[in-house]
Amino acid sequence: MGVLTGKGALVTGGSRGIGRAIVERLAAEGAAVVFSYRNDEEAAERVTRRSGAQAVRADAGSKEDLQRLFEEARARLPGLDVLVNNAGEIGGKTTIAEMTDDEYERVFAVNARAALLALRWASRVMRDDGRIINISTVNTLLPAPGLALYQGSKAAVEQFTKVAARELGGRRITVNTVSPGITDTDLLRSTNSPESLQEAAPLTALARLGRPSDIAAVVAFLAGPDGRWMTGQNLLATGGLLV
Repeated sequence: MGVLTGKGALVTGGSRGIGRAIVERLAAEGAAVVFSYRNDEEAAERVTRRSGAQAVRADAGSKEDLQRLFEEARARLPGLDVLVNNAGEIGGKTTIAEMTDDEYERVFAVNARAALLALRWASRVMRDDGRIINISTVNTLLPAPGLALYQGSKAAVEQFTKVAARELGGRRITVNTVSPGITDTDLLRSTNSPESLQEAAPLTALARLGRPSDIAAVVAFLAGPDGRWMTGQNLLATGGLLV
């Protein structure tokens, strides 16, 4: 039996990359897991076969889809004990001068509004002693041109974490942020050249790129009983990119 046996977990954006690793790790720890995905049904089915988790197709940018996801999760889980807000939208690299209203609406809807709606729902239905983990990014500490929407929306999530930790602490529900650094995912490799990735690895103290399983391990720690005294924190899972 794993440390999460008997627990129910919802992971948003769980079909690929870091989200997939989180789903598989929580399921391996014994949790019943529901996860959302937006488009890639084949990838979601692979995660389901590997982990036994249940997939729900839902776009985090749609309030209607999120409401349906919450209803499905509540119906399929024994109770809500763990929420991982992982679904994210980077958007294009657009300067503040050039960004469009549509770009703003999409990135903030997926990254900030969806996380807040999930927090609101979880604060109403989560069982006492629950765990909420929000996934942010080290980019909120490393400002880069063209990423104002992504960094700004994730910074909002970090502030939601701090307030929710105060509001839910009386029920022994912990709320934390995990901020990955340079993590080796399909998305990273599709948006960066092999040469730039080779140059990035030595920037970390551990001299390698992160792996999705590295981030999932930090999430599993926070989701389990050993994370009971950690709340309102932002854990930088970067391999020492920032020290």
